[in-house]
Amino acid sequence: MMWQDFIFMIGSSLSIVFLAPTLRDTDAQVPLATSAPSMIIGGVYAFTFATLGMTFSAAGALAACFMWTLISFFRAPRSPYNQSHAVGSLRDRFELFCLDAQYWVNRKRHRNSIPLDSYVSADTTSSIASQAE
Repeated sequence: MMWQDFIFMIGSSLSIVFLAPTLRDTDAQVPLATSAPSMIIGGVYAFTFATLGMTFSAAGALAACFMWTLISFFRAPRSPYNQSHAVGSLRDRFELFCLDAQYWVNRKRHRNSIPLDSYVSADTTSSIASQAE
């Protein structure tokens, strides 16, 4: 058993401890542009560690992936199309992910001169785009 396996497992366990308050906070809104990539990376790490025979690291990364999955489903911002439920349909979640990614790219392209206003409807998108020009 490698000592590095335990170190990676401890790191993943700490990330779970630090993410737990976000999952417990009913007012938290984590953009899908944050939670979805983190979830995918956790899954890739779990697979990679498992193929290397690092069982504890794989279990820790899989647990972190699961935590990000829960956050993406239960702490995603409310969809403009479905205000009653944070999750919404798959189409709503994908569209919201694309809007968040578009805001992030526009903000980076214009050196943070555009105020970052996530979780807004498509009507606001056009007004932000016109401000950037």
